[in-house]
Amino acid sequence: VVLRPGSGSRQQDPQGGADGLALASDPVGTLNFLAMVENLQGDSGRGYYLEILIGTPPQALNILVDTGSSNFAVAGVPDPDVTSYFNTELSSTYKSQGIDVTVKYSQGSWTGVLGTDVITIPKGIDGSYTINIATILESENFFLPGVKWHGILGLAYDALAKPSSSVETFFDSLVRQAKIPNIFSLQMCGAGLPVSGSGTNGGSLVLGGIEPSLYKGDIWYTPVKEEWYYQVEILKLEVGGQNLELDCREYNADKAIVDSGTTLLRLPQKVFSAVVQAIAHTSLIQEFSSGFWTGSQLACWDKTERPWSLFPKLSIYLRDENSSRSFRISILPQLYIQPILGIGENLQCYRFGISSSTNALVIGATVMEGFYVIFDRAQRRVGFAVSPCAEVDGSPVSEIEGPFTTADVASNCVSSVSFHEPVLWIASYALMSLCGIILLVLIILLLIPPRCQHRYTDNEVVNDESSLVRHRWK
Repeated sequence: VVLRPGSGSRQQDPQGGADGLALASDPVGTLNFLAMVENLQGDSGRGYYLEILIGTPPQALNILVDTGSSNFAVAGVPDPDVTSYFNTELSSTYKSQGIDVTVKYSQGSWTGVLGTDVITIPKGIDGSYTINIATILESENFFLPGVKWHGILGLAYDALAKPSSSVETFFDSLVRQAKIPNIFSLQMCGAGLPVSGSGTNGGSLVLGGIEPSLYKGDIWYTPVKEEWYYQVEILKLEVGGQNLELDCREYNADKAIVDSGTTLLRLPQKVFSAVVQAIAHTSLIQEFSSGFWTGSQLACWDKTERPWSLFPKLSIYLRDENSSRSFRISILPQLYIQPILGIGENLQCYRFGISSSTNALVIGATVMEGFYVIFDRAQRRVGFAVSPCAEVDGSPVSEIEGPFTTADVASNCVSSVSFHEPVLWIASYALMSLCGIILLVLIILLLIPPRCQHRYTDNEVVNDESSLVRHRWK
């Protein structure tokens, strides 16, 4: 990768560059990235998935690609919402580790057992590799009606792996065993198409590098702030070119992540309210149902109309690798006003592709469908480039521009407090110990004769809310 003088942008060097990261092929010339083009199927409503062959003899399963978690897990028993599952008894190479594992997502959860088996990826890197795999035995709101995948491929860092970070992740295993570069890239091609359509919109997961045919222009990189999720730093948001004028820490409360397993663009409540207000003010619609903004109602137009012309574009500013500069990724309304179903012959109904969140700003499929996204783990950065498939009616629906100065924002927009889950466990045990001590003291006080007890006055009563501890989980 080379820095183009005076541009601030990062551009792929077809020869590999001085640091050898821009990869047309791996050092030994065995990776064929073109073979991985269009190896995904799916849509933003139900996720993008990859076919993986598991076990001996191989069992073919569709696996959801998720950059917001770190376990590789597949259905291990029949489920009403799953058309296939991995039968461990039919695989001569499966080995159970006998370790129970439970994973909770922002929506849904599952419980299963850890084991290992061999996998191959028909449209991936060549060869078979031994991978940690969780077989899902019970789940709740995880497999949903209509989904065409049978498991999940967590591509985030090992800090999020369950039951502990000692469980080697799928991609770490590929990097170690196949000796591929520690980088993958993702293109999801569902822009302007029904969010729950045929499920064959397509996309590409490139393992081990970058495929030049999957992007246009330059790749812009932003640092990964913490290696658990792909946590990035957002500096500001604009609606229709107008800055929301919020403190930049609001955009990163309490983290900002890039997550292919999340359907929408999710915004912290304060940011979400400001965005909705700005879109409603900027749009050409004078009166609009509040249910549309909250996701409880669809908006319908005649099929001959294109409602996207009524809405503004949305821009997200990310800090550049050079911290004194930023760049912005912009999505046109074709990406966040999403067709979802037709009514009769004349109406097409749309949903709002943005929602509120209690604990993160999540750059999900709503935004990612506009870009080719590079997860450069080797150099701890995430790259964005315009995707050629992000077009509606022949016109691009995403943009990248920069560089811009960061003189008008704080030098650090991310909270210095880290809420990684190991820390949460330590805090939880400490609080449990403290509660035990307090309980012991209370029991002793109850055993003391009444005449020795202190009688509290009303203004000495402790408000319950003052003793609440806020736990932050995914």
